[in-house]
Amino acid sequence: MKTYTRDDIIRLVEEEDVEFIRLQFTDMFGTLKNIAITSSQLEKALDNRCTFDASAIDGFTGIEESDLVLYPDYNTFEVFPWRPQQGKVARMLCDVYRPNGTPFEADPRYILRKAIAKAEEMGYAFEVGPECEFFLFDTDEDTMPTINTLEQAGFFDIGPLDFGENARRDMVMTLEDMGFVVEASHHEKSPAQHEIDFRHGEALNTADNIITLRLAVRTIAKRHGLHATFMPKPKADGNGSGMHLHMNLKKDGVNVFCNKEDKHGLSREAYYFIGGLLKHMRGMAAITNPLVNSYKRLVPGSEAPIYIAWSAINRSPIIRIPYFGAQEQARIELRSPDSAANPYLTLAVCLMAGLDGIQNKIEAPKEINGNLFGMTREERETLGVSEMPENLLIALEELEKDSLVCELLGDVFVKKYMDAKRKEFAAYKAQVTPWEITEYLNKY
Repeated sequence: MKTYTRDDIIRLVEEEDVEFIRLQFTDMFGTLKNIAITSSQLEKALDNRCTFDASAIDGFTGIEESDLVLYPDYNTFEVFPWRPQQGKVARMLCDVYRPNGTPFEADPRYILRKAIAKAEEMGYAFEVGPECEFFLFDTDEDTMPTINTLEQAGFFDIGPLDFGENARRDMVMTLEDMGFVVEASHHEKSPAQHEIDFRHGEALNTADNIITLRLAVRTIAKRHGLHATFMPKPKADGNGSGMHLHMNLKKDGVNVFCNKEDKHGLSREAYYFIGGLLKHMRGMAAITNPLVNSYKRLVPGSEAPIYIAWSAINRSPIIRIPYFGAQEQARIELRSPDSAANPYLTLAVCLMAGLDGIQNKIEAPKEINGNLFGMTREERETLGVSEMPENLLIALEELEKDSLVCELLGDVFVKKYMDAKRKEFAAYKAQVTPWEITEYLNKY
């Protein structure tokens, strides 16, 4: 991770011939926003004097308290490789503050910082490695996005079957130009579906990198005449896109999830962390799976994990313990979050749930090694296995009941988030879908 000072930023802007700087932040849904300034206004920005009208941002503030202030995080300074080489464009991700100098409580980056501070109080550093999935679809004659593709590639296929191979290569090279360590990229199971994985790291840096990856992927896709989407389930007849998270805790630089004497290589803290995650899984769902569309991915019969259980040998439960390669790499893989999830909030709720497990010694349930996809409901209930919420409305109700998650998010955030998501669900309920027309119009 880079460490920059104020003077470093001023020097880099001059040396790199940067003309525009984008001060970036996300709204409560994880959508990237920015204010662009010229280099002449850089010192003003570095002095935390750039304000914006927050009443225009969904879920932030009303018009009666609209001014908020951007505090740039110097360590996130990056020059965009895809912009001009003269008069370059750079960015810094920002924390959002109130004019009185206090953090804005509904800023997703602040919410993650709160969870990280809790971990630090307990002596832990939280590290995460994400698997980022997305689709590359054709655009129409007006360059508008479609869900069309002629590609028929599947898992790990290569060109010419993989039509997006060249675009994905350019994405990886662009990300590496921005300092990413990309560990792997490949074609996913569904036609036009892809995955890019980068090296695990400290949680805030990982969340920043996920936001950056989404911007880079969409930008490079457009240059190839394609549309990149992180919508969880764009097509009914294919797999959805997830954002699997590989998590571990470190204390004094040592992975505390590691125990060489355990059959799975896991420590007592790791099992408690699993217990906490599973306890809060339904309460976290409205954050890890935030859209109406998210629950089209989480359906029986697909490969998306909907069963709240864990295993070290099969992929049907919601938590998997991957093969480590080396004991010090012990980690927990959470498979339920999807590609549209706000990474700041998702990492925050995962961390708090896991810490709750450690603090309160929440025992992980018995490992489930059978294929949960192939079991009947009765068989799963006998094993004590519950399911993720069936839709966004149920997920919101579960969120309201989870005091730990609500306390982390804060009253201001929860109220605004619940209001926005209930409106989203109400708008969805009012729609008449093509399936309904096909199913009912001729019958009735």
